[in-house]
Amino acid sequence: MRPHLVKACAGLLVAALAAGCSTTRAPERHAVSIPANAGVYRVGNPYQIGGTWYYPREQPDYDETGVASWYGPGFYNNLTADGEMFTSKDLTAAHRTLPLPVNVRITNLDNGQSLVVRVNDRGPYAKGRIIDVSERAAKLLGFSDKGTAKVRVQYLARADLPNGTPQPFGAGTPDSEKNALPAVPSTGVETEPLAPVAGLPVAPPKPVAALPKPVPSTVVASDESALPSGKVTRVPVPAVTHLYVQLGAFSNYQNAQRLAAHLGADVRISTIQRGGQTLYRVRSGPFATTDDADTALTSLLNRGGTDAHIIVDQ
Repeated sequence: MRPHLVKACAGLLVAALAAGCSTTRAPERHAVSIPANAGVYRVGNPYQIGGTWYYPREQPDYDETGVASWYGPGFYNNLTADGEMFTSKDLTAAHRTLPLPVNVRITNLDNGQSLVVRVNDRGPYAKGRIIDVSERAAKLLGFSDKGTAKVRVQYLARADLPNGTPQPFGAGTPDSEKNALPAVPSTGVETEPLAPVAGLPVAPPKPVAALPKPVPSTVVASDESALPSGKVTRVPVPAVTHLYVQLGAFSNYQNAQRLAAHLGADVRISTIQRGGQTLYRVRSGPFATTDDADTALTSLLNRGGTDAHIIVDQ
């Protein structure tokens, strides 16, 4: 487990800690008058940490692979980003952009153990991590001793507030947050037949990795399968997975080629079929260990790969 300097800012709502983290601009926080475990639903405005902008938004189709870490005793009895008290009994997690609170399913892709947790905090801000879970959740998922794990994270449903109040879509969200900026704008999908560029290897198309099927987005928080009950299930996962640093995925091959050529010889292009079309992924790897992937990620970020992130694939 790595210490989370910025996490301390996210968890505590006191001026002293805010001053101690003055080198970053943390997300908006609630006033200290919020009672323990009051909790409110919030999406949140865009915010900047360590030179990177994050764009919280509704993401009912969220489904991502990457590396999870955990945090625990040093943050107990602190308030989370949505105003709840963090305790040792919690099955909770921190995420950079999902609304708060929501329930997600986390599957450890090394052992197939799967668990529902409540996302109620912001973080992790380490570039190589996609979610930070409580110590209890890490133990149930089987990676508390190791510190990190290859995981898949899937959105399930809006979570109830601590007092049991259901949160229908849009309820409790201030107008300022409903109108918050969306994710970084992207252009429309372009499709056209393209010939490979001479001298740059392109791997043949491969099927999407056989990871667990997503839970239908129609699930609601009252469904048992969407509640953080502490029940661990086992789901089928690929026998072998690897870590990659992905820098982008493009429908236009020339765009992928330009990025790959700019970043160096250890970057290659592979293709994947998604929604009936071919996407050209620019990435480096595979890597056998998280440390190796972290080293490659740091190198690619320093070379200008601003969108570089770690993913899990076969």
